[in-house]
Amino acid sequence: MALTTSTKPHPMFLAGRWVDSPDVLEVANPADAAELAGATYTATPDQLEEATQAAVSAFEVTRRSPAYERGRILREISSGVKARREELARTITLESGKPIRDSLVEVDRAVVTFRLGAEEAERMYGELIPLDLMPASKDRVGITRRFPIGPIAAISPFNFPLNLAAHKLAPAIASGNPIVLKPPSKDPLTMLSIAEIVEAAGVPQGSVSILPMSRELGDRMVEDERFKLLTFTGSPSVGWRMKQRAGKKKVVLELGGNAGVIVDESADLDWAVQRCLIGAFTYAGQVCISVQRMFVHERLWETFMDRFVKAAESIRSGSPLDPETVLGPMVDAQAAARARQWVDEAVAMGGKLLTGGRAEGSFFPPTVLTDVPDRAQICSNEAFAPVVVAFPFAAFDEAIARVNDSFYGLQTGVFTNDLEHAWQAFNELEVGGVMVNDIPTYRIDHMPYGGVKDSGLGREGLRWAIEDMTEIRILVLAHPEKPAPTPSD
Repeated sequence: MALTTSTKPHPMFLAGRWVDSPDVLEVANPADAAELAGATYTATPDQLEEATQAAVSAFEVTRRSPAYERGRILREISSGVKARREELARTITLESGKPIRDSLVEVDRAVVTFRLGAEEAERMYGELIPLDLMPASKDRVGITRRFPIGPIAAISPFNFPLNLAAHKLAPAIASGNPIVLKPPSKDPLTMLSIAEIVEAAGVPQGSVSILPMSRELGDRMVEDERFKLLTFTGSPSVGWRMKQRAGKKKVVLELGGNAGVIVDESADLDWAVQRCLIGAFTYAGQVCISVQRMFVHERLWETFMDRFVKAAESIRSGSPLDPETVLGPMVDAQAAARARQWVDEAVAMGGKLLTGGRAEGSFFPPTVLTDVPDRAQICSNEAFAPVVVAFPFAAFDEAIARVNDSFYGLQTGVFTNDLEHAWQAFNELEVGGVMVNDIPTYRIDHMPYGGVKDSGLGREGLRWAIEDMTEIRILVLAHPEKPAPTPSD
């Protein structure tokens, strides 16, 4: 698509300066192939090098920045995001295709994320540790404190272009670390708008860079030993390869999943249907904790599935700028085509298509399948589409085993009013989070969030992200022993 004269590319934020480059990056509008959402630039190798050197230099300032100053900066960013709520939500919708109702929620969450960052900056507590556990350690005490780790390389995904990037930027500022952020190439404009707010808040010179860049240039950042931590949110295949190349730096990976939900015999049926619809089809299923696999007790099976399918067919789709739209487009036509391919494969393997399954450009309808073999890609891999596969079960143990039969382990929802089953799920599910009487798609931004197995490494959520962005150092204080008095004394 040709860049029109009315589309002025947004500059990049390089260590406190607004810059361009010879490489213009056009940003498509997923809902309208004939329209651009906007444009910006792609960083050059020299610009990445400048940002990296600036981050190294800025660390000498940020590491000594007092808590009240870090807190002030983050509160001003939070206030700035809130003041531009409608504008930022519209940008998210135009460049990602997310329905405006969901984009507004994402902005609201980012307001909270930056505010929580300010609060965590002001409560990075240490610990007093008694050390006199044996005679040789008499009169000694330990004091721990967290120190910033150094420059951080951050790579954020397209599906939450604001809030998932905020989960990297906010804890970095809170803990006194410089950061170079690569926003997603599909929707970078949102974070470049946030850079304007960051600049106005007065971050230390050179401590924040937000640079769209090629994957090849991102790989250079991954391998650069001057960065002390890599935080990446994206696909498992990309993330684990990055870890192999990251060298000695710390690595935090928030990757994918094929989240399961269990609807137990004792579940509140109306609530379970309502929440599973939201979990399966919000943002066209392009959420790593989207409901992809549903395990429904056989005694509820027919009633649950009848209500679920009818409700799925009534979901309103259309322009993402329409406040009434629930299901907008997928991020591009290729993503919709892949979803159809996986659905067709499942049907060819014996699965039953109850509704949906046919793409129209970048739009893909709510899709429900049953009787699908576990080996089908729509079951075993991450669909990242508005597709859910349902299975009946007879015993709760069976449902837990089916959820665990996955390469992934991010979050699981368990609808039950049986306390014993709730505890069993918590103890036995191989995931990072268990949501009782809610969907795996639930997240609030101060909780620890992350997965096991192929779903990732480490945790996000402000307090837990800061733990990875800092190192514990202990100070040992010894009280000198006075020599025993001599007889002449």
